[in-house]
Order: sequence, then structure tokens, then C-alpha cells
Amino acid sequence: MPASHDRLPCRPRLRWFTAKSCRETGPMHAVLIALSAWLALLSAPAAMAIEEPRFELLLQEDRKELRVYAPFTVAEVRVDGGFDEASRRGFRLIADYIFGNNRSNTQSDRSEKIAMTAPVTVEPEGGRWRMHFVMPSAHSLQTLPQPNNAAVQLRNVDANTVAAIRFAGFTTESAITERTAQLRQWIESKGWQVSGAAQIARYNDPFTLPFNRRNEILIPVSLPTNR
Repeated sequence: MPASHDRLPCRPRLRWFTAKSCRETGPMHAVLIALSAWLALLSAPAAMAIEEPRFELLLQEDRKELRVYAPFTVAEVRVDGGFDEASRRGFRLIADYIFGNNRSNTQSDRSEKIAMTAPVTVEPEGGRWRMHFVMPSAHSLQTLPQPNNAAVQLRNVDANTVAAIRFAGFTTESAITERTAQLRQWIESKGWQVSGAAQIARYNDPFTLPFNRRNEILIPVSLPTNR
């Protein structure tokens, strides 16, 4: 039987961070505030564990896995620039949304805070980068507050099958290239078909020591019907 991989949602209260403070302190301070908030969440006890998308584990070989993800909803942005620069800009934009730069669906004159989740995922798209945060499972497209910034979009993602490879350290260009090649070789050896772009998923705050970091390359795949 496939193993079930579930995470419980958490609802941390970050009273010291607001979208207003983010905009008033400027972009670099906003990044530091957002990253500090993420650090506080990821450093919390296990009872306050960050929610991750739910999936079924179909196969595991060393650090490589085949997973079937349940449907989920994301907040995403598209940004230009190099990988590191785009990651910082994208993170800042979505952090601004989840920490209050939004309009409640129930009271349009109020905003809401949304719990942080992991991972933060980035993928190339037509010469740009698309970054998304998975929204907590307690929310749906209908209940999420609407972004005030038009750059932030909300979208449902259907259930999908993904091959994954896990690695520690920094997500440098060489590390991403190497792990992506290893994962593609594994996919080919199994006779699966790649069905989407490779995604870079990062689960830790930037202050985590490199050897303790959890990074993954995720590649959507389709499986033979007679597997």
C-alpha cells in the first residue's frame, strides 16, 4: 500500500509583521522582515510544524521519490531576472500578500493573514520565473482573500504525479543542473514521460546551515497505463 505523507496545518500569529510595515520600510527591509518571519516559523517546535502539500509516496529509491500530490491552491507571481534576484523579488511579493496586503472575501474593508507553508517553489517559464507558495489546506480559491497587488495570482493545481530528488546545500546553478540531470536519468530508466518543467523547491529559511537544508527538484511525469 502506498504510504501517506500528510502535514497538519499551523496557524502562527505574527502580530509584529504587517503589509503596511512591509511597504513603509522599503523593499530590502521587507525581505529581511519576511525572511525573519519564516525563520521564526521554521524554528518553532514540532507542534507548530509548517504545513506541506499532501501526497502519496508510490516509490522511493535512495533520495529519489515518485509522489502523487493531492489538489492544492497556490499564490504565485511571475518575475524577471536571474534565479537569485527573481527568487528574492517573488518571495517579497507573495510574503506581502500572505501577511496582509489583501482584501477579505467576507469583509472587503479588512485584510487577513495566511499561515506560511513550505516549500517555496520556483520554475522557469518562457524566459521568466514563476514562484508559488502553496496555500494552507484550510483555504480554497473561494475563501482566500484577494490580493491587492495584481502581480499576485491565485490558482488551483490539479492532482499530479511528480518525480522528486532531495539534496542539501545551496541551490546553486551547478547543483540544480546536476540534480535535475540525475532525476531525468531516473525518470528515463523507469520508462516514465516528463510532462512539465522542472521545479526547484526549497523548504528552509536562508539562515539554515547548508548541510541541514532540504531542497528538491520536482518534475511532473506521466506513467504508463500498464505499470
